Amino acid sequence: MFKKSLDEAPEFIAGDKTILRELLQPDKDNVPTGYSIAHAQVMPGKASVPHRLAGSEVYHILQGTGIMCIDDESEHVKPGDTIFVPPKASQYIVNTGNDELTFICIVEPAWKEEDEIIE
Repeated sequence: MFKKSLDEAPEFIAGDKTILRELLQPDKDNVPTGYSIAHAQVMPGKASVPHRLAGSEVYHILQGTGIMCIDDESEHVKPGDTIFVPPKASQYIVNTGNDELTFICIVEPAWKEEDEIIE
C-alpha cells in the first residue's frame, strides 16, 4: 500500500510559480502509474505564470476563489470545481480572493519539471 500525507511532501516553487507538494509522483514514489498528483497553492493577489504541458491536467479546487485561464477562455472557479486542461494548452490561474487558492493537480503523463514550458 502506498500512503503519503501532505506533511510528508516537501514544498517547492514550480516553474509556473505555484507552491507545490507532490503527493504521488511515480518516479519518486515507486508507484506504477502514468499520472502524478500534486497539492498546489497560489497566494492572494497572485497568479501562476502562463505555461504549457505536453499532457493533460486536471485541477480540483479545494479552497479560495480565482479565475482559470486556458488558451482564450477564462472561468471563475471556487471550491468543488474541477477543470480539465487539454494537452499543450496555455494555462494559468489567478487568485481573486483574500485567502490562499488551494487545488489538486492531476497530470498525465506524470509531471516533470523539464516538461513544463513557461511562456
